[in-house]
Amino acid sequence: MASKAAQKRLTKEYVAMQKESPPFVWAVPDEKNILTWNFIIRGPPDSPFTGGEYHGVLLFPSEYPFKPPGIKMFTPSGRFQPDKKICFSMSDFHPGTWNPAWSVATILTGLLSFMLSDEMTTGSVTSTDGHKRTFAQRSHTWNVSQQRFKEAFPEYCGPEMRDLPNMGEKERGKPVASPVLTFTSSTPTLPSTSSAMIGHNTLLKLNPPTNINNPFAPPNPSNPNRADLNPRIPGLNTNSIGKSGLDKSDDSNHASWAATWGRVFWEKWRWGAVIVLAVVLSRFSSST
Repeated sequence: MASKAAQKRLTKEYVAMQKESPPFVWAVPDEKNILTWNFIIRGPPDSPFTGGEYHGVLLFPSEYPFKPPGIKMFTPSGRFQPDKKICFSMSDFHPGTWNPAWSVATILTGLLSFMLSDEMTTGSVTSTDGHKRTFAQRSHTWNVSQQRFKEAFPEYCGPEMRDLPNMGEKERGKPVASPVLTFTSSTPTLPSTSSAMIGHNTLLKLNPPTNINNPFAPPNPSNPNRADLNPRIPGLNTNSIGKSGLDKSDDSNHASWAATWGRVFWEKWRWGAVIVLAVVLSRFSSST
């Protein structure tokens, strides 16, 4: 029976596993006994275990996290003896080197690393890379024929092997797709929606280029009728007007500037006249 410390710690680790599992690893506690965790390890790319699915169990003591678990792997792998405890630094073979800060995720990441090595220990076997690949190809078929695998992982018992939540894409730096712009002879065409998918879960908003800080910038000399190259003038449709239309637009813009400066001078002159009148009246009053 689990102690309160073990119960609390393993519950916390289950939440952490659900939130973000390590690459190529998945684990869940037994519904009836939180001290027993079933795990799946998937063979990473560029290894003899590529495409393999390996079922095992972590057997935690009631004193966890102050004592390490026992570790077994059931699926034949060519690396470990099925259903026999494995000796490595994070297992109950080495209580003296156990660190209470280690977790389920740490243990299984360490086990995967140890699995990829050639170090021999209690519970390991010797086989060629060819044999390991053969075991990997047969692993899912073997797993779905085992009752304990079916009970622990019913969602992974389909005819085709299913990916774990984390198959290492983030760690391998999976390339990110970029939004594609297709151009016609006059204007660029954005994708059909205002957003483009980047990777799997990220949305990048595509906003048309604008520059309203300088609405009177001269048109592009190479092609003054390109609306996409001259987005600086709001409301200007360069596809429907020619050079003369641009000139008229410039004239109207200059007229607008003149009107603006006229209003400025009028305001300053008016306030100046008021001040002069006030001074005159003040002196007139003092003299009388």
